[in-house]
Amino acid sequence: MTTIQDNIVSPALLAEMNGTKSTASASGVDATSDRFMKLLVAQMKNQDPLNPLDNAQVTSQLAQLSTVTGIDKMNATLESLIGSYQSSQSLQAASMIGRGVMVPGNTVFLNEGRAVLGVELATPADSVDLSIKDASGKVVHKISLGAMDAGVSPLAWDGVADDGTTLADGSYKFEVVATRAGQGVVVTALAVGGVASVSTNAKGVVLNLAGMDSVSMADVRQIL
Repeated sequence: MTTIQDNIVSPALLAEMNGTKSTASASGVDATSDRFMKLLVAQMKNQDPLNPLDNAQVTSQLAQLSTVTGIDKMNATLESLIGSYQSSQSLQAASMIGRGVMVPGNTVFLNEGRAVLGVELATPADSVDLSIKDASGKVVHKISLGAMDAGVSPLAWDGVADDGTTLADGSYKFEVVATRAGQGVVVTALAVGGVASVSTNAKGVVLNLAGMDSVSMADVRQIL
């Protein structure tokens, strides 16, 4: 009878574990379970009769097998769900090519006297003020929007400065300040960009905006 002494693995135990090679090898959860059961059976067959395996040890090893198997199956399910979700997102994103989207940003593009921008309020505000600046940082136009409800609000600008002149086409910066009962309200400036293409990276589906940085689907506040 073969015995296991100290930490030395006997040739018989290795033979039991390795078994006969098959032309079709198992993979994934089945392979893990198969290797684990071979090891457990080999341990039981080659145990020292004077110091046999404890029932608690066997139960513990079986519990570990169940845990590992469950985790492997859960990972496989999650990967499948993620793949389906990304495919669905890709199809949805593809339909947005050529459309305008409103995303966090403080740049507004003036083209032929027309520009669209927006604000997002976390809570209602008593007063919302917007300032548009040129490339040098000088404020060229101020807009008092008054009281506004919470949520996303698109805004239009005709490109006219405070002094009455019509500004040249191009990009401008803007900032928004909102208050309620004299206290500041969380407000997000929203820029508008056209979706030129869609791509996928490690973070998921990405919208590539013309003249702007790429954004994720979660960044889109409104589709125009």
